[in-house]
Amino acid sequence: MSLVDSLQSFDERLFWMLHDVHRPWLDTCMWYVSKMFFWIPVYVILLVAMYRRLSGARFITALIALTLLLFLTDFVAVHAVKETVQRLRPSRNPVFEHLVHLVSDENGNLYRGGMYGFFSNHASNYAGVCTLFMLMMRPLSKVAVVALIAWVVLISYSRIYLGVHYPLDILAGWMYGALCGWIIFRLVDVITRKSTTR
Repeated sequence: MSLVDSLQSFDERLFWMLHDVHRPWLDTCMWYVSKMFFWIPVYVILLVAMYRRLSGARFITALIALTLLLFLTDFVAVHAVKETVQRLRPSRNPVFEHLVHLVSDENGNLYRGGMYGFFSNHASNYAGVCTLFMLMMRPLSKVAVVALIAWVVLISYSRIYLGVHYPLDILAGWMYGALCGWIIFRLVDVITRKSTTR
């Protein structure tokens, strides 16, 4: 068995361990946890915290950095990675899609996501935002850091629970998102330093 086959086999076994914990109340919770609009209050809190901590110009720079980050972690993930790798989601895998527990959306349709799942946009988006926020807002309390990481993990797990991502989709999304967040922070840091020394 090749390394790729071994990784895929491990990924599938881990998927079933994490996915097979369904309860009706959890179906509802995880559906909303996975929805972007559900977290609007958190986005507002993060933006307010940034506005209060950062100076006017640096706050505007942070908003531009966040916009660039979300472009990289979302658009690139879909068009440059998912369409190239073309790894079927668990919910789209013809071998065992009938075994995947699917949750109904608001219209009563079973949610299966798009065709391809590597890597997870949710994981890359939130890991990127979390990384950039923590770097730009240093120092943060341990409670804040733990809460942010738990937030990312919860949303990412919801994607496994809903049957639309494998664990390695999530891990790859975390790594890519965190890398993008760090690179953009370093870029902003360099630009900011150059502008203040002029």
